Amino acid sequence: MTVFQATASAPVNIACIKYWGKRDTKLNLPTNSSLSVTLDQDHLRSTTTSRADPSFERDRLWLNGKEEEIKEGSRLAICISEMKRLRREMEKNSNEPKLSEFPVHICSRNNFPTAAGLASSASGFAALVASLAALYALPASPSELSLIARQGSGSACRSLFGGFVAWEQGSLPDGSDSLAVEIAPREHWPDIHALICVVSDVKKGTSSTSGMQRTVETSPLLQHRIKHVVPERMRAISQAIIAKDFDTFARITMQDSNQFHAVALDTDPPIFYMNDVSRAIIALITEYNRVSVESGGNIKAAYTYDAGPNAVIYAPKENIKEIVELIVNYFPQAEPFKDPFGLFGNTGVTEGRVVDGFNSAVAKKFEIGAVKGLIHTRVGDGPRRLGEEEALLGSEGLPKSLA
Repeated sequence: MTVFQATASAPVNIACIKYWGKRDTKLNLPTNSSLSVTLDQDHLRSTTTSRADPSFERDRLWLNGKEEEIKEGSRLAICISEMKRLRREMEKNSNEPKLSEFPVHICSRNNFPTAAGLASSASGFAALVASLAALYALPASPSELSLIARQGSGSACRSLFGGFVAWEQGSLPDGSDSLAVEIAPREHWPDIHALICVVSDVKKGTSSTSGMQRTVETSPLLQHRIKHVVPERMRAISQAIIAKDFDTFARITMQDSNQFHAVALDTDPPIFYMNDVSRAIIALITEYNRVSVESGGNIKAAYTYDAGPNAVIYAPKENIKEIVELIVNYFPQAEPFKDPFGLFGNTGVTEGRVVDGFNSAVAKKFEIGAVKGLIHTRVGDGPRRLGEEEALLGSEGLPKSLA
């Protein structure tokens, strides 16, 4: 008997130009375009297995070992039905098996904490769509699939590509031009690395969805950002990526993070996503860059913050060692730094080290645990089709973890 099953993994992405605000909440259509860096799946990914079988009673989904209800009309249900619709169109004029009529079992797992303040919904919905596209053998391009992933989670559309990705806001009311496009593949600028500082893994007080809508309704600054600031930044940062101009890339990334949080503050009542630790990291990176620029060098690192306190620091690979030592100096770690790229050899991180000329009074030293962990990764590729040995469903179509 033929088993109709496919497994795919998809990456996390972290935006440099932020998406904040929707012009259509049902279709997840944004008020502005955005741009992100896709991170390496070897370190951060969601893996999803999908199986279609006529013996299944209904569509079912398990996330990180726990069954989740697929509510009618939910973002999850919409993504599944949209993928079935594409399969149905393909079946019309062919002898392909009618997989669109079979219920599906879907099992998904993240290799990072779902609540770590990393965009688990982005990688999760991208992996869901990539896995169903493989199951249904769809000829759709990543941009076409991004239209469906977007309806699950806005930022998920950008995880359908590797490298550097723009989500074009589009203007059509049906959302058919609001999709992701690749600005440059990972191979174009592979030495861009990222250090993620996990400041808090607790659920945030104001969810992105409700925060966004409140900002759209009450922030005059958001309207200025949408009309005047973002279009020019999108153009300039895309050019910087193509030219591998880290100075410009870094400057725009930090300015856009700052403005996104200013817009949150401009919301009525205000929204605070950053905390004292977040602000201290900004002070450290600002001072680190000042020392370099004033001695005739370049900007060496760029911080960015999504709707939460966790910092993502982008930098060329050669600067990461100094940055890790700087962060660990102010934020001692309970666990030794995991060093996937072997920057520190056998010696490990040297605590207490800052670059010459650094004004160490720009931030106070924090207790162990203020930054709960550091994840070092780099720019990565788009969704991967995985082999049968990595499938998450067992022979009965139930999660292997439950077998």
